[in-house]
Amino acid sequence: MKGNQNTFVRGLKSAVSRERRLIGIGLLILLLAGCTAGEPEDAIRGVIRRGVDLAERHDLGDLLSLTTKNFMAMPGRRDRGETKGILWMAFRYYDKFRIIYPEPEVDLEEKGRTASARVYFLIVRERRTFPRLEALYKDPRAWLKEVGEKADLYRLDLDWLNEDGDWLVAEAHLEPFRGTGFED
Repeated sequence: MKGNQNTFVRGLKSAVSRERRLIGIGLLILLLAGCTAGEPEDAIRGVIRRGVDLAERHDLGDLLSLTTKNFMAMPGRRDRGETKGILWMAFRYYDKFRIIYPEPEVDLEEKGRTASARVYFLIVRERRTFPRLEALYKDPRAWLKEVGEKADLYRLDLDWLNEDGDWLVAEAHLEPFRGTGFED
């Protein structure tokens, strides 16, 4: 009898343990689904992070895959082909570089189908460092103040379109810092 009781207790513990694992996995799946599907702003910021990584690796093909077929870059109304040529020249000029930026500002529009994002960034040669900027990621104004006149600073305004669940850049407007500020 004692042997059967031990087997029963072990089986019961195993079933409870398995049930706890399944509940834990279910909760994890719900949390992950909530983070990706419920937070389009974070999805857009993720695409921006990916774009920065691709630019730093000079991967023009994959970088331009983050844009719509009718993508336009401003100023000058440049299409994807012209933008690719301009980026190629910029990558050659900077050679190995890093892009440093604070958290992008993202605004959703039209029931989550379109959005806009503003990214302040600077391009620096690979070995140049700005140790305080990482701590200022969540504070774009303090980040801009810290950068000041120490590097090539830009503002990039991006118009986004959600195509079949993927956020793609439809239009980009790049503006360099002019010493007294950005034109609005």
